[in-house]
Amino acid sequence: MRSLRVTVKPNCKIVGIEKPSEDHWIIKVREPATEGKANRAVILAVARELEVPPSSVTIHRGEKGKEKQLRII
Repeated sequence: MRSLRVTVKPNCKIVGIEKPSEDHWIIKVREPATEGKANRAVILAVARELEVPPSSVTIHRGEKGKEKQLRII
């Protein structure tokens, strides 16, 4: 199991992932931070980047904030 600290920037025109360190990523998503849309986009982006199924990525902490702790199984 891997742990990853993520800073989410919703409503971005330019989407992408910045990796200041191995265990901290900054993820820019186009989706707004309402109704879990940005969270779903973050899970999909991390899964795509790590080449794992989205079901392997879960939000462990910070579901309602911009700072999140993810767990990858």
